Amino acid sequence: MSPSSSRPSSLLLVPLLALACAGAGCASATRMSPEDRASLDRALTGPDADQYLRVSAYLTPFFGDGSKRLLTPYPPEDVRLLDDTSGKPINPGAIQATVPAGARVRITKVEFPTAWVVTERLLYTPRSWPWVYLTVEGAPPGEQVVLVLPPNLDRPDDFRAELEKTLSPRPVKELDGFSAAVKEAVRTKKLVADMPADAVRMAWGPPETVRRSLEGTAKNEEWRYAGERRKAFLTDGRLVRAEEAGTALLP
Repeated sequence: MSPSSSRPSSLLLVPLLALACAGAGCASATRMSPEDRASLDRALTGPDADQYLRVSAYLTPFFGDGSKRLLTPYPPEDVRLLDDTSGKPINPGAIQATVPAGARVRITKVEFPTAWVVTERLLYTPRSWPWVYLTVEGAPPGEQVVLVLPPNLDRPDDFRAELEKTLSPRPVKELDGFSAAVKEAVRTKKLVADMPADAVRMAWGPPETVRRSLEGTAKNEEWRYAGERRKAFLTDGRLVRAEEAGTALLP
């Protein structure tokens, strides 16, 4: 179903869901206390609270909500935020822009999935996850930009740790140590042979799993991303091979 066809039905369903929650009671999708939620929002949205992208990221549509854009380090095929009725991940939509690591970001609101918030969100969106609203340097003007964080972040420290996988409270100095070719690869979310592990993470985002092995004195790592469509292979902290959809990406 396309976002344009799902949006009207979602708008009709939200008031009905709100009434149902009012009558029967709906559980909040967050267990973080109201005091901790308010404290995080104040700390992260203050006038001197600029952030910087730790990884290069894509802007895509926000599923069924045409008023927002999704910020994600992963291509739409690998986004795992929302499933269809058969349990298959829903693609949020085609890439609209790429924002490079190091870009300045300002958090404008931190929104937790309380019972009331969930009822106000459109049905075909990741309603039960925390949303971080952003303004992003260099992003096309228009809809609000949202970074979606995992559910079950019950402590402020857990929330900050997850947020810092994508955002840094300080300028990303690691970029300064990369060669021109590696900087360009990070900027365009590509990989080049022999790029350091930090650059691979900045270009492709954090892996879902890492498998480590030792071969003689060589330390090998296999980075696997959601759905295992993409894999990166590193030896002694340097990229030696990468695959996407079973196709080798490096010579």
